[in-house]
Amino acid sequence: MIATRPKPGPRAPAGSAPQGADRTVAPRGAGSHGVVRVRATWLPPIVLALLVTTATAGCGLTAEIDREHDPERTSAPVPGPSATGADTPDPPRVEVPVPAITDPAVRVQQAHGCPASGLRLGTGPGDAAMGLRGMTLVLTNCGKRPYTVDGHPALAGVLDPQGATITGVRCVTGTDKVFMAPKDPGPHRFTLRPGESATAVLHWRMAAEEGAYLRVAPQKGQDVVTLRLPDPLDIGPDNILGTTAWAPQS
Repeated sequence: MIATRPKPGPRAPAGSAPQGADRTVAPRGAGSHGVVRVRATWLPPIVLALLVTTATAGCGLTAEIDREHDPERTSAPVPGPSATGADTPDPPRVEVPVPAITDPAVRVQQAHGCPASGLRLGTGPGDAAMGLRGMTLVLTNCGKRPYTVDGHPALAGVLDPQGATITGVRCVTGTDKVFMAPKDPGPHRFTLRPGESATAVLHWRMAAEEGAYLRVAPQKGQDVVTLRLPDPLDIGPDNILGTTAWAPQS
C-alpha cells in the first residue's frame, strides 16, 4: 500500500476564517466570559441572486396566477372597501310619482253625506264573460222622504281619465242593442223608503279605450251627476252602453 498526501487546497487570505469554521467575536469591553461564537456560512453568488429575484417578484405572483386562470379577465372584480375604509353606500332610490288615473278637476258627486236631492248613486260588483261586460248601478234614498221609481237610469255619457267625453260611446235604454247582453226585464213602479236602494245593470262589449267617469241621472228629467268609477270601463272609442230598468235591491 502506498500512502499519498492530500493536496493542499487554496490558502485563505490572511486574517480570514476558513470556510465552515467558527469565528469568535469578542464584544468591545467584554472579558473572557463575554465571547460570542458565530458560525459563518458562505453562499454562492447565484443563490443570492435567486433569493433577491424571488423577493422582489413575489408581489406580482398572485397577479400572474390570476392571469393564468382567467386570461380574458371575464370574472367580475371582488368589491372591497373604499379608500376611507368604509363600504360605498348604495345610491339613493328615486321614487317616481304615479300619475292619477282620474283628473281631480272633474266635478263628481260628493264623497260623503247625502246630496241635496236626497238620492245617492254608486256602483256595485262587475262581471265579464266572452267579451261582454256588466256593472251594477245602485240608487239609494238617503233623504227623509219616500222616492218613487218607475223606469231606467238616464245615461248621459262616459268620460275619459282627463274628463273629456268619449264621443263614440252611444248610451241606450234597455239591453237589446248590446250583443249577447241579458234581456231587460222592463220597468215597474215601486217606492224607495229612506235608507232603501234599487239596482240596475249596465252592459257593453269589451273595447280598448278606458272610461273613468259615468254621467247619469236617477231617471229621465232629473239632475245628471258624475260618478268616478272605481274600475275603468274598457268601452271606447266606439261602443254601445245599455242598461236594465231599476229594480228593488234584494
